[in-house]
Amino acid sequence: MAGANSKGGSGTPKIPSETSDGSSFVTKWLGRAVLLCFFFAMCSWLDAIKHRWYVFTPEFLHELAQDAIASAPAPDDIHYMINHIVSNLTATYPSDVVALNANSSEWMFNNAGGAMGAMYIIHASITEYLIIFGTPLGTEGHSSVLAADNYFNILVGEEWAFDPPKLEREVYPPGSLHYLPRGHMKQYKMHEGCFALEYARGWIPLMLPFGAMDALTSTLDYKSFYRTAVITGREMFRNLALLKI
Repeated sequence: MAGANSKGGSGTPKIPSETSDGSSFVTKWLGRAVLLCFFFAMCSWLDAIKHRWYVFTPEFLHELAQDAIASAPAPDDIHYMINHIVSNLTATYPSDVVALNANSSEWMFNNAGGAMGAMYIIHASITEYLIIFGTPLGTEGHSSVLAADNYFNILVGEEWAFDPPKLEREVYPPGSLHYLPRGHMKQYKMHEGCFALEYARGWIPLMLPFGAMDALTSTLDYKSFYRTAVITGREMFRNLALLKI
């Protein structure tokens, strides 16, 4: 009988320990909590030092926009103003420091927040973008809650904005600057023939879903979406190659 018992097995099977399972569960979630805290700490640190990677200044760009308006042969000559702005930017900023897109034929539709216009991307990197945006027809929409500070330099036409609880409209004529700080939002309206030099500084990739959502869920303009993604990605990689974040 003893021999049979020894051949049949080693005895009573072990019962899984509830204490062991509980410890494993706690350890796993503590590890996840530590990783999450580390991630948020890194994000906070990067946000505090992102200014180190800025190349442009709002003051210079505002002066450049005003100079483009003043030197234009006609008040509504947006083609001249764009050429003036791009030529001055390429002369001011060395190509080994920042990549600029001097091809002003690369216009594409942009639908965001209910507003529709066209844009030309002059610069795109992780922490900055610089575009010309506008429409000859006029448009209106939501500014979005941006993850960056936004500087809207009116070149031609007029923009209105509404910022409750203030119940009076804000009016921005040519040469004026409409500043929208990060995390703030407004209703805005660009009248017929309004174009602007728009500069944003902050975490640009976090703004991209706002620019893409209308194309993916409403207009289904995948051609413009693809063109926007390709040119934005190209310009970001060009700047990353220069170590411009």
